[in-house]
Amino acid sequence: MNSRVRGRVNRFQLNPCNNSKREPFARKSLLFFLRTSRTETKNTLNALAMSSWKSLLLRIGEKCPEYGGIADYKDHIESCFGVIRRELEHSAGDVLPFLIQCVEQLPHKIPLYGTLVGLLNLEDEQIVSKIVAKVHSGLQEALISGDCNRIRILMRFLTVLMCSKVLQPTSLVVIFETLLSSAATTVDEEKGNPAWQARADFYISCILACLPWGGAELFEQVPEEVERIMVGIEAYFSIRKHISDAGLSVFEDLDEKGSTYNEKDFLEDLWSRIQDLSSASWKLESVPRPHLSFEAQLVAGKSHDFGPISCPEQPSPSSATSGISFGRQRHEAELKYPQRIRRLNIFPASKAEDIQPIDRFVVEEYLLDVLLYLNGCRKECAAYMAGLPVPFRYEYLMAETIFSQLLLLPEPPFKPAYYTLVIIDLCKALPGAFPAVVAGAVRVLFEKIADLDMECRTRLILWFSHHLSNFQFIWPWEEWAHVLDLPKWSPQRVFVQEVLEREVRLSYYDKIKQSIENAPALENLLPPKGGPSFKYGGEDGKNGTEHELSLELNAMVKGRQTSRDIIAWIEESLFPAHGLEVALRVVAQTLLDIGSKSFTHLITVLERYGQVIAKICSDQDRQIMLIGEISSYWKNNNQMIAITIDRMMGYRLLSNLAVVRWVFSPSNVNQFHISDHPWEVLRNAVSKTYNRICDLRKEILSMEKNVLSAEEAASKAREELEAAESKLTLMDGEPVLGENPVRMKRLKSNADRAKEEELSVRESLEAKEALLARAIDENEALFITLYKSFSSVLAEPLREAFKDEGVLKPEGEADEMAIDLESSTAMELDKENGRPKKSLSIRRKSDDGYNLDEREQWCLSTLGYVKAITRQYASEIWSYIEKLDAEVLTEDVHPVLREAIYNGLRRPVDQM
Repeated sequence: MNSRVRGRVNRFQLNPCNNSKREPFARKSLLFFLRTSRTETKNTLNALAMSSWKSLLLRIGEKCPEYGGIADYKDHIESCFGVIRRELEHSAGDVLPFLIQCVEQLPHKIPLYGTLVGLLNLEDEQIVSKIVAKVHSGLQEALISGDCNRIRILMRFLTVLMCSKVLQPTSLVVIFETLLSSAATTVDEEKGNPAWQARADFYISCILACLPWGGAELFEQVPEEVERIMVGIEAYFSIRKHISDAGLSVFEDLDEKGSTYNEKDFLEDLWSRIQDLSSASWKLESVPRPHLSFEAQLVAGKSHDFGPISCPEQPSPSSATSGISFGRQRHEAELKYPQRIRRLNIFPASKAEDIQPIDRFVVEEYLLDVLLYLNGCRKECAAYMAGLPVPFRYEYLMAETIFSQLLLLPEPPFKPAYYTLVIIDLCKALPGAFPAVVAGAVRVLFEKIADLDMECRTRLILWFSHHLSNFQFIWPWEEWAHVLDLPKWSPQRVFVQEVLEREVRLSYYDKIKQSIENAPALENLLPPKGGPSFKYGGEDGKNGTEHELSLELNAMVKGRQTSRDIIAWIEESLFPAHGLEVALRVVAQTLLDIGSKSFTHLITVLERYGQVIAKICSDQDRQIMLIGEISSYWKNNNQMIAITIDRMMGYRLLSNLAVVRWVFSPSNVNQFHISDHPWEVLRNAVSKTYNRICDLRKEILSMEKNVLSAEEAASKAREELEAAESKLTLMDGEPVLGENPVRMKRLKSNADRAKEEELSVRESLEAKEALLARAIDENEALFITLYKSFSSVLAEPLREAFKDEGVLKPEGEADEMAIDLESSTAMELDKENGRPKKSLSIRRKSDDGYNLDEREQWCLSTLGYVKAITRQYASEIWSYIEKLDAEVLTEDVHPVLREAIYNGLRRPVDQM
């Protein structure tokens, strides 16, 4: 079959059905057959047969034209069962792996696949026993490797198999008991390691998450065993610690109902939902129960035994007396077993009043699974999300779930662009419902923007501007025109300003100006219009010595003179006569102007004349002057400032420390609360340094594998040579070659060459390790400098903000970053849980809306970025936390700054 035909077959197999109109399956197959040549008939028929059963498995339960608009799961399962049963007779080796793959990657259809396996169990117990064995080995592998998604999905599948009489209920109970025992041991302070509570919580969540899919059957068949599991889970909750969302909460402020410190964490919330489900006799609407239609048949099948599984041993607790080791292990555990969702309650409860709490959990699971397993197929992802097997509408819940992933802290599972594309496709797939829901979510988030975490605020700005760029930048801007009446540091005003600037980057100035014609006053928030600001290009700059020097340098560049020639001219003529400042300004401005026409021009200039810049800007002070010239030249284009600095860092013309020092210069510090520009430059600098370390680690890992291969090759060549040499014979007391001399020479040459290659790879590895050590040192110096800079610029403003208060926020407080400026009463502690009875906040709101002075907003914004940067690079920061404690987090540092850093690290507050 040629590549053209193969491409058609692959597209036909892999594209899941959506609600769009398609040709009937038979007609499509016939057209496909007729389009192929006669010589391909046999191969094409085989491909069609394979695509037929694969397509049936992929699309099982979907209401597609291919199946005549079937609305009943029973008919569809029976049709699929008939085809799969026949296919198993001659290609079971293809069907079984594909079936397991469908289970793992389309988990919202697991009840259908479980019923299908139950029907197969009636026909061929051996085949089904192989399926159970594959699931057993897959689950055991997933437990050992810590593959959270696979563990969760396979346990759900086992629960459904139990409902279809394929698996014995006692086998499922044994699995639950194994996970429960491991979890309880982990959080036990004497026998376990509480730092790894994240893994224990995950195991318990897996047990609880299975019950919506099979709780009714379990309690019907083995009520005593299941009751024992429930009692064990309740005992687990009595010894585990409540998980605080400090540092990972999307909203930093309290809600309108008051304090949130006593709210349930995710696992406690799930447990309460399962208890409610149990009280409701395990009745829920969101889980299909197709096995009930075949119950009379399924009871005749053989129930298979699953066999025991084992959980990996927990890491040994550290013997260190300090909490640093505990914090490191806790961070490692939370990275490996992350919380899957942090719910965003964007809309009022009335929008989801028809959805029960447990149904909300199930729909969230469906949506997250589709986002996870169809992340490379955006249109199919949107189609499946819009067609979940539930009998109620869930647009608002779908929007909240997607936004919860987009804003998930410390980072979303996928790049934000993925969620942007999914939202766009959902708006197109559900034009009558979803666009209005998304618009409503934006309005609610805009109203709460002052309480939004700074990193989430940045993500929301980037998402919203990107989203509007796909819909002609249409938005009722007149609704937000009131932000012009707010102070320039108001979060809502800054949000609109940043969105408009990002839109200009994605389009052009006049287009965005036209898009806000219904609110023309917002033009004041648009970025400056215009290109570069060349100091020697205007009328004022065309006179004088510097202008002439710039023209001379320009002519040298156009004359293709080398970097060496230009450096000689600078050292012999420019620098002695005019000094460093003039020389740097002339060179920087002229080269930037030559490279200003496009990004390609900039790269070309840096590649050809980067040595010139490096020669002049050889230390940090000069590099800061260079960044100042870049900022001056592109003062009307923040994007080009960021791009130019980033490219110069890539060519090692600017150091990360110089960039940090420039960001914390007074002119930039004063913009911390009104513009994202300095933070964008800082993020790029830190990210570039961190990415270099990640790249080196990957290269070293690959080279270590190459070293092992080279060692094996060298050892093999040496053994072959020694084996040949052992065949030497003695004749008249002299050794004589017993092998062919030519072969001996070749073997010796191979051994020498293999040894040389081994040494070469080892040397390369050592060089990379040296580069990594240097990069880690640079990264450490960068973060120490960064936090010292934060401590320096925040010291006086925080002291002023707190000067009228007698108390600071006590240990154990969550995300609030300062005290209530209007209250001077000391804060009382709740003796029962050690939490404050009264919330303390630097925020101050009046009845008519925003009312916060500039100093206070500056403190809030800066502290928010401190926490965001700390959270993003927590893994690196934990590796040298002792040095950070010794040099930055000393007794002199303000407690509020310390708390922001601790929250970013998720560090135990009792170390403060």
